[in-house]
Amino acid sequence: MSVSTNDMFYSRLPVNQIRLGDLLMEEHLFYKIPENWDVVITDVKKSTQAVADGLHETVNLVATGSIVAVLNIAAKAGITVPFFFGGDGATFIIPSSILEPAMKALLQHQQNTEQNFKIMLRVGHVPVEDIYAGGHFLNISKAKASDLFSIPVVLGDGLSYAERIIKGDDYKTGSYLMNEDDLDLTGMQCRWDKIKPPENYDEVVSLLVTVRNMAGQPVIFKKVIDKLDEIYGEHGKRKPITVSKLKLKTTLNKIGTEMKAKLGRRNTGYLLRNWFATILGSLYFKTKTGKKYLNQLVELSDTLVMDGRINTVISGTKQQREQLQAALDEMEQKGEIHYGLHVSSESVMSCYVRNMNEDHIHFVDGGGGGYTKAAGVLKKKLFAV
Repeated sequence: MSVSTNDMFYSRLPVNQIRLGDLLMEEHLFYKIPENWDVVITDVKKSTQAVADGLHETVNLVATGSIVAVLNIAAKAGITVPFFFGGDGATFIIPSSILEPAMKALLQHQQNTEQNFKIMLRVGHVPVEDIYAGGHFLNISKAKASDLFSIPVVLGDGLSYAERIIKGDDYKTGSYLMNEDDLDLTGMQCRWDKIKPPENYDEVVSLLVTVRNMAGQPVIFKKVIDKLDEIYGEHGKRKPITVSKLKLKTTLNKIGTEMKAKLGRRNTGYLLRNWFATILGSLYFKTKTGKKYLNQLVELSDTLVMDGRINTVISGTKQQREQLQAALDEMEQKGEIHYGLHVSSESVMSCYVRNMNEDHIHFVDGGGGGYTKAAGVLKKKLFAV
């Protein structure tokens, strides 16, 4: 597949080294998404019920599978694309050149998910030009999240508009001829046990924030990010993942769930190979190379998502969270924001590992379906308006 200049739009965006709060105020560092790109969204239907039924880790894994499927396609095309993990789904902004293979892969993933877990995954796409035609906007920048990791930062209501369309009763996905070869989930893993907060911290907070007035979005988001930095410390200091709390879960049931999500069927060879590899992993992570990987894992954990909302998973103390809630309550009372927040005693993590040397990323959610439960709180507030 030849790569056009337009396809390289996101790949060529510079990574901004300034603080996220400051970046939000620099309008000239944000770029308009090309009109011939598409927004692609996956979302687990009835995720609140699935989480209540104890399937929160499976829901996370299904969402992670969406990301792995699209990123493997993008990698084969020689491009990078912005993506956003949401706990019970994912959002991508992709060039039209990979739209068809991405949709085929996601629809195959949808089929496998329903067959293996009785979970229905919504899949859809909206052309960016339709978002602009509807009077919505979509501007993007890149922010440095760590020495090894950058994140896309989106301003505007374009993604939320696309989500409303795809979740609408009259939305039609379209027809695609699919086969099993369309879906490549190479690199998807879910080997880690539930992760306790770092030392001296006692809780994990999953937080979602939206603005009331889109015109003031950058200013309000900066205010929220600055408050997070003030109360919890900078982004790296409030991550809920630390090396000392990581523990592999070697049960066949855990690997079996990964197998069904990844292959869409039972495969005894896969189950035994990966069970054995996970057991050996405990020894590998004691080596110099293994310890380096674990340190990279912390840096490459995805705990802050900026997709026109603020979505973040942080760790801290009860006192810090009460300070944050007081600040957010004040902003909410002023009509600046709506927010949803869920507190848990641990976090969960699923992974995409292309190789063990810096080419891996780890998706984090609060325990018990943190993002999903925070979204439930937020939806109630939005419906009450």
